[in-house]
Amino acid sequence: MSTFKAPKGTYDLIPPYSAKYLAVRDAISGPLRLSGYGYVETPGFEDVDLFARGVGESTDIVTKEMYTLTTKGGANLALRPEGTASVLRAALEANLHKAGGLPVKLWYSGSYYRYERPQKGRYRHFSQVGAEAIGAEDPALDAELIILADQAYRTLGLRDFRILLNSLGDQECRPVYREALQTFLRGLDLDEETVRRAEINPLRVLDDKRPEVQKQLAGAPMLRAYLCDACKAYHEEVRALITAAGVTFEDDEKLVRGLDYYTRTTFEFVHDGLGSQSAVGGGGRYDGLSEMIGGPALPSVGWALGVDRTVLALEAEGVEPDIPAATSVFAVALGEAKPVLFGLVTELRKSGIAADISYGGKGLKGAMKDANRSGARFAVVAGDRDLAEGVVQLKDMESGEQSPVALAEVAEVLRAKLA
Repeated sequence: MSTFKAPKGTYDLIPPYSAKYLAVRDAISGPLRLSGYGYVETPGFEDVDLFARGVGESTDIVTKEMYTLTTKGGANLALRPEGTASVLRAALEANLHKAGGLPVKLWYSGSYYRYERPQKGRYRHFSQVGAEAIGAEDPALDAELIILADQAYRTLGLRDFRILLNSLGDQECRPVYREALQTFLRGLDLDEETVRRAEINPLRVLDDKRPEVQKQLAGAPMLRAYLCDACKAYHEEVRALITAAGVTFEDDEKLVRGLDYYTRTTFEFVHDGLGSQSAVGGGGRYDGLSEMIGGPALPSVGWALGVDRTVLALEAEGVEPDIPAATSVFAVALGEAKPVLFGLVTELRKSGIAADISYGGKGLKGAMKDANRSGARFAVVAGDRDLAEGVVQLKDMESGEQSPVALAEVAEVLRAKLA
């Protein structure tokens, strides 16, 4: 028993459970790779100010949840709590927006960190797959990303999720709504911290999940009534494109995202089988974020989908993702047959067949137990007598049938059976 344990609110991914996470990451990224999105990977920590400016100083993420540190050189860094600000920073630093036609399409996968109260579906270390389309203002991009996420979830076999959709307006209409909402909020009985938040970013108060706050928000002005004509037209085009693609969604005029940088289109993927942590992913348009972090005007849109919560959603629906067998062929070497079967395993691996061999000098009984545990479709068994006759014993692990096969032909036979 180890003296050490994983830190509170974190988890280890170990086989065979970890295979689900890999399957989810592959399924989410698959449609992106087919749609012109290139892979980007950023550092696990960034300058604190990147998140303070981009995510928003009034958000819980920045005020309460970021893991921060000061380096020996005096730099203030934070473990990344989300991906968008980091990806946009990387794109700007590499001048990707100057390299050719816009938008710059990027996808990423990685771990993120927030100091939260741990519970099922909410961890201090969590995994996401995200996508960003940087540098173009086009309803088709917003629709594309929503459609690709829907496609990824349906490819996994998920069915009981819902897409919530709203518009948060832009720099023209949102200030008018902001003033109306602040006027309404000033008349409520709110705690000191919430009052402060209402003055900095009142939309964040609408996102407050506490029942005592939600009860008072009945009758609050809704942003949809304040949208300018341009934002209304933009939102209607997004809705029309999604509908034409056969993707169902729900209009949710109360939907606001927990980050300050969102404008216009905002959306969330929720799964009702997860209890209080029902959001499995979300995103939206963030047309002003580039300027916030010192870049040029680059209207952009993106999303992040939680790998952890997607796995929980699959389990809630009883769906097992399509996971390829970790081992297709397992070699059991007896006597002096080890070098020969080791060579066979190496050859099979080179040809793309998942193969393994028993280690540690085990006898037939112990080695066959290893073969059973591996989940292999076939076992190749050989001892000194088999090698003298130039054969191996090929066992079908499902039917139990076993027959001799010429050693020189076994690789070809296995490739044919597993094709």
